[in-house]
Amino acid sequence: MRRFTKYEILLAILFIVTLPLSNPWVRGDGVGYYAFARSLLIEHRLDFTKDWQEANMSFRMGRLDAEGNVKPMEYTSTGHIDNHFAVGPAILWSPFLIITHAGVLLYDRLGGGTSADGFSKPYRVAMATGTALYGFLALVISFVLARRYVAEEWAFLATLAIWLASSLPVYMYFNPSWSHAQSAFMVALFLWYWLRTRVERDSVQCLILGAIGGLMMDVYYLNAVVLLLPFLESIAGYRQGLRGAAAEPVGRLFIKNLAFAVAVLATFAPTLITKKIIYGSYLNFGYTERWFWRSPAFFKVALSADHGLFTWTPVLILAVAGVFLFRRRDRDLATYLIIIFGVYLYAMGCYQDWDGLSSFGNRFFISLTPLFVLGLAALFDWIERIWTKRNAAIVSASAMAVLILWNLGLMFQWGTHLIPARGAISWRETAHNQFVVVPVEASHTMGNYLTSRKQLMERIEEEDVRQLERR
Repeated sequence: MRRFTKYEILLAILFIVTLPLSNPWVRGDGVGYYAFARSLLIEHRLDFTKDWQEANMSFRMGRLDAEGNVKPMEYTSTGHIDNHFAVGPAILWSPFLIITHAGVLLYDRLGGGTSADGFSKPYRVAMATGTALYGFLALVISFVLARRYVAEEWAFLATLAIWLASSLPVYMYFNPSWSHAQSAFMVALFLWYWLRTRVERDSVQCLILGAIGGLMMDVYYLNAVVLLLPFLESIAGYRQGLRGAAAEPVGRLFIKNLAFAVAVLATFAPTLITKKIIYGSYLNFGYTERWFWRSPAFFKVALSADHGLFTWTPVLILAVAGVFLFRRRDRDLATYLIIIFGVYLYAMGCYQDWDGLSSFGNRFFISLTPLFVLGLAALFDWIERIWTKRNAAIVSASAMAVLILWNLGLMFQWGTHLIPARGAISWRETAHNQFVVVPVEASHTMGNYLTSRKQLMERIEEEDVRQLERR
C-alpha cells in the first residue's frame, strides 16, 4: 500500500479545516441547477414550481407575482418552467442527495421531524458538502498532474495558490449550488484520463474518455472547448498517418474517434432529453443572451474592472504565462492547452454577459483550474532553473502569500457588498477597503459566518436586493 506524501496529507488537512466554511444555501443561478436534483428526487418529474417559490428574494424578483405564484412568462410552450441551467451538477450531487433522502425518511419513520422535501437543511448540507468535495478533487487531480512534470513542492504550492487566490473558493464554499466547482472537477478528470491513456488508448478507453467528456458538458456547456484536446491529438495522428509515420493505421484511429464521439453523445443525452422536455426541442438550450462572434471583448474579459479575469485574480496572469513555459516539459500538451485557453477566452469574449453579472472575478474560467495549476507549477519550476532552489522557494511562496491574502480580502469585500457584486468596481475604493476596512471587520464577520450564518446570509441577501432595485 502506497504511503501518502506530506503534501497530500497537507492538502487533506486543509480541506478538512476549511470544510466548515461550506455554506448550505441555494441561491441565484444555483436555484436552477439544484431544481433538477430536487424535483427529480422528491417529485419524480421536472416541476420547478416549488423551487422558484422557495428561492432567494433576488431570484424571485420578476419571476413571481405579488401572491407568490410563478408568472405566466416563466413557462415555456411545453408548460414547464423555463429552467435553462445545466442538469450535470444535479447528476453529480445525486449520490449525496439520495443517501440523505433515505436517511431523512428513515429518521422521520423513527419519529424525527425533518421535512423530506429537498429544501430542509440535511439536503442543503449534502449538496454543499458534495460541491466542496468535487472542488477538492479537482485540486487533488490537478496536483497529481502537475507532480508528473515538476517537483512535488512546486505542484503543491501551485495547487494551494489556485485554491486560495482564484475565484474557486467562492463557488466551492460560499455559493456551492452553482456549477463551477463541479465543472473544474470534470475538466480535471478528463485531462487526467486523457494523459493516463495517452500513449496507447484502446477503444474501451476511448469510450470511457468520451463518457467523461459528455458528462463534463452536462455540467457546463462551454466545457465543449476542452474536447479540443483529443481533437487536436487526433488531427496530429491523421497527419502522421497520411505521411506513413503514424504509430497506428488511420482506419483504427477513426474507429476510436467514432467510439469517443458516440460515448460523448450518450452521456450528453441527459441534457438533450431535459431540453426536449422543457423546450420541446433537443437543441433549444433556453438561453436568450446574444453571442457577438465578430467582436469578442478580449480585453474586457481579461482586464476590465468589471470582473476581469486577470484584474480580479492576478495569480492567473502568472498561471497563464506558466503554460507557455510548460512547453519545456510537454510541448504538445502545452500547445493544446494554450489553444484551449485561447478559444475559451474568445468564446467568453463573444458572450453578451461576459462579466458573469453577479460574479467573483470571471467565474467562467474556474473550469480551467487544472490548466492554471499546471501553468503555475511550470512557472515555479522555471524560477528554480534560473535561480537557486532556496531563493526560488522564498520568492514564490512570498508572492503567493501576498496574492492569497489579497484574494481573501477581495472575497470578503465582494461577499459583504463592500464593493458592488455587479458591474465595475473602483480599484481606489477597493484598495482602501483592503488595508483599512477589511482588517477591522473581517474577524467579527467571520465569527458571525461560523456561528450565526443564517442571519448573516439574510442580511447579505437584503443588501443584494437593494442594489438590484437601485440599478
